[in-house]
Amino acid sequence: MKKQIQRFLVIGNILVLLVCLTVFMTSSLHVLSRALYDYDQRTTMKHEPHEDIIVIEIDQESLDLLGTFPWPRDLYIPLLEQISGAKVIAFDIMFTTKSEDPSVDKDFADALAKLDNVIIPSFAEMESFFRKETRVKKDEWLKGQALYRSIPEISSVSKTAHINAALDEDGAIRRTWLMLDTPEGPIPSLAYKIAEMHGAEVSHYLTDNPQAELSIKFNQTTKDFMSIPFYMVVSGEVPPETFQDRIVLIGMAAAGSDAHPTPVDSNMYLVYAHANIVDQLLRNENISFGSDLLVICLIIAALSCSLWFTWRLRPIIGVLLVSFSSALMWSGQWYLFAKHSFYLDVMYPLAALWLGYLLNLATKTYFETKQKHFITRQFGRYLSPELVKEIANSDVELPLGGVNREISILFLDIRGFTPLSEKLAPEEIVDFLNRMFDMITIKVLANKGTIDKFIGDAAMVLFNAPLDVPHHEYRAVKTAFDIQQGMQDVQAFIREKHDVEVSIGIGINTGQVVVGNIGSYLRVDYTAIGDAVNTAARIESVSAANQILVSEETYLRTKEYFRFKEIGEKKVKGKSSAIRLYEVLDWIVAPTDRKNSGKAEKI
Repeated sequence: MKKQIQRFLVIGNILVLLVCLTVFMTSSLHVLSRALYDYDQRTTMKHEPHEDIIVIEIDQESLDLLGTFPWPRDLYIPLLEQISGAKVIAFDIMFTTKSEDPSVDKDFADALAKLDNVIIPSFAEMESFFRKETRVKKDEWLKGQALYRSIPEISSVSKTAHINAALDEDGAIRRTWLMLDTPEGPIPSLAYKIAEMHGAEVSHYLTDNPQAELSIKFNQTTKDFMSIPFYMVVSGEVPPETFQDRIVLIGMAAAGSDAHPTPVDSNMYLVYAHANIVDQLLRNENISFGSDLLVICLIIAALSCSLWFTWRLRPIIGVLLVSFSSALMWSGQWYLFAKHSFYLDVMYPLAALWLGYLLNLATKTYFETKQKHFITRQFGRYLSPELVKEIANSDVELPLGGVNREISILFLDIRGFTPLSEKLAPEEIVDFLNRMFDMITIKVLANKGTIDKFIGDAAMVLFNAPLDVPHHEYRAVKTAFDIQQGMQDVQAFIREKHDVEVSIGIGINTGQVVVGNIGSYLRVDYTAIGDAVNTAARIESVSAANQILVSEETYLRTKEYFRFKEIGEKKVKGKSSAIRLYEVLDWIVAPTDRKNSGKAEKI
């Protein structure tokens, strides 16, 4: 059994490991991994944006007051005058078409030409269709097919940067490209250009990857930034000093416009996504990720822990430790993200931990049940199946001691065994006894008796212990009657084969005894002791061959169900006075069980 368990465990856990590694390498739990990553983002936000960042919103109120978008470009001229003292002015708006009145474009271009701190964005065509958002897979490199700028009058007098959005498969923005490779050469992102113009050292963010992909650390929601409606700025309601030496982003913030889901907001306007990236660059923050090798090591460690928790500890302790380990992994990865901006994907180790634990627990339960059945089956050959089952189902050690209980005791002895044993070889004697006791055991168990012990060529049987047995007196006598009936075939076989007469003498008594576990903590014997037991043994000793003798107490309780012959009083060894005995001649009927509505009980 032990080798079978070990072989099963080795094969089973190797298969679990291979499954976990396959799931990891194919990113099958990427939805859960993203959910964990987004949770870390939401719960570790600082909500303290860089004080130099201001967002001028083209909000619904501005649209109501100034008209439907797009607005005439001369409307941006007073805006530029109000915010001209800013260190960086970044539009999240493109001007790709000419105005009906060319002078409007010229006036706006002239206003831009007076400033050297304005960024008018461009976008690169990354796919075969005209979009500034691109859905990409992890670590996928793309090259822009074309670069789309604002009209020449405007783009020639302003700086430019791309506003391409990198969307994950679920449509959310979690990354950005700080640099894009285009036919016109590399072009920085809007946020990178802003941070660079502000004076931040950001060149170290550029990597060998042409896209310089950056995982965005969202530290702010839309409400955290200083936001000013567009109409308030152009109307002069906001003092120009508000924008002095600061970063000003201008973008859409009206319902239904330019918004995508992010880890911290289901619908974030992209101007605020740019603001978050600028804030990240100014703080010099960067999210790093645990390597695949580290995750694989954690998967192996988790499987090892699940194996140890299952086979070395009790189930309740194992479950608690698996739950604690899960909480430790969850909180540990959160701490790493919160304090060090390090994301460790623990979804796969967690899956390995629970999958390994459940597999090993199922294996352990299966083999323990199998072992319990094996023990019950084996020890059921020594004790009654009911007693073995009661022991197997117990969660505590069997206590020493007993209880007072009324039972019926049957003793039997094989007569003629001595002359038979003289004619048989030792192995033939054992075979004969096994044949005899097999028949006796079948009859005893059929009548719900408990075989207390076999003593050489004798046996002791209890009724109504350890479990309650209705009409135990009747069952004891019926067992004796069935055994004598079964002896007829055994006697004929022995007579024909060995020319020896064998028979059984049986004695039965009913009374109060002490029943329980008698012995020491090293060796326990479940048995009954008391005067009623001794009396039953003495009755058996005076019984003749093929005779069943019962005490008066047993007779009085079973006389309606059997035909008896009174033997009279007999003096038995160990008793100061004679006891009245009765011989069982025949069976009449089974007792009526009240629980069966007056019907005769089937025996």
